[in-house]
Amino acid sequence: MGTSRMFHIFVALGSAFMILLIIIYWDDVGASHLYLYTPVSPGPKVPHPPPQPRPHTTRTPSFLSDIDAFVNQFLEPGTGEPTDTVPVDSSSNQSEKSEERYIPRREWKIHLTPVAAELRERQEKRRRLLQELCANDSVVFPGKNRSFDDIPNKELDHLIVDDRHGIIYCYVPKVACSNWKRIMIVLSESLQQEGAPQRDPLAIPRDLVHNTSMHFTFNKFWKRYGKFAKHLMKVKLKKYTKFLFVRDPFVRLISAYRNKFEMRNEDFYRRFAQVMLRRYANQPTPPASVDEAFTLGVQPSFSHFIQYLLDPQTEKDMPFNEHWRQVYRLCHPCQIQYDFVGHLETAEEDAEHLLRLLRVDNVVEFPTSQRNLTASSWETDWFSTVPIQARRELYKLYEPDFRLFGYDRPESLLNE
Repeated sequence: MGTSRMFHIFVALGSAFMILLIIIYWDDVGASHLYLYTPVSPGPKVPHPPPQPRPHTTRTPSFLSDIDAFVNQFLEPGTGEPTDTVPVDSSSNQSEKSEERYIPRREWKIHLTPVAAELRERQEKRRRLLQELCANDSVVFPGKNRSFDDIPNKELDHLIVDDRHGIIYCYVPKVACSNWKRIMIVLSESLQQEGAPQRDPLAIPRDLVHNTSMHFTFNKFWKRYGKFAKHLMKVKLKKYTKFLFVRDPFVRLISAYRNKFEMRNEDFYRRFAQVMLRRYANQPTPPASVDEAFTLGVQPSFSHFIQYLLDPQTEKDMPFNEHWRQVYRLCHPCQIQYDFVGHLETAEEDAEHLLRLLRVDNVVEFPTSQRNLTASSWETDWFSTVPIQARRELYKLYEPDFRLFGYDRPESLLNE
């Protein structure tokens, strides 16, 4: 009788443990990518306030709290780093191929010198500004005071997760996001080249860089984890290093216009340019294709583009496209406490600083390019055809991004 009872107890415990394993081992692609058994690089040490004493209460442990506790025992708080690193199985053929094919570049550079005080202070200032503006009412915008639980799943599609290194990147189009996506593909080892992970960011084709299947984003959690999705998001937000890159909002708009409407892009021509031509350019029947439009010299002007952004009908038809949607709507900086805020204007210094904090600067370098880079000094010329009142309305539309990320109000454009 006693033996039978013990047997049933062991069966029950084994079943419970297997359920925990299924949930915790969230990467179901293959055993080589299991999070708990893959050494990860810790993020920057962010100081935490001393814990406040709480009144003693009796609470029945929940299933989710047990999962959280199970995860926490493997992680050092605030780093995403295993407390006991599990040796990598050297018998893996794929791992051996990877080591044979790749010698880390600039390995001599990793962590040999301390990060400059100026760079540390820059990050502290940017993080503090976000915290202060999110905590008071000096900046008001839709969704500012909602909780993370209230963010719709479709609005979490810009948060890319790398479980191998404990990183979450919120990508902002027109802010070097192509190259940062390349970095994330290299780090996550989601692209194989002749049996080994692709190590060169610039060797990744552009069509793969923006292929959603190459990136595991928060909005995919629901399909994979069901009712546990939001809880697992919170666990990762707590443990992983979170970063984003931003740029001057008006310059970002210029860049978006140049890229999508001054170059031949059939999709953007049909979805947006034709609408602008009909509404604002006195073109009731615009050319049917982008090639025909370019041949005839018919395209929406930058002023038409600004009119489109300010037109109330635009957002009634559909939300802003990601290339001109405000950063606060893409990355939710008042719900997610970012550990690192990079600026495109200081991209090289910030990228090097970030990769060192992530401890991957011996694995990958950030690819820099000056090709077709939109300069801040061009603002005056580009906005010369935009009426002063429209400029002021546009500033109100993007004011949260200006203030949250420390960009000065463009007085010369708004007070002529």
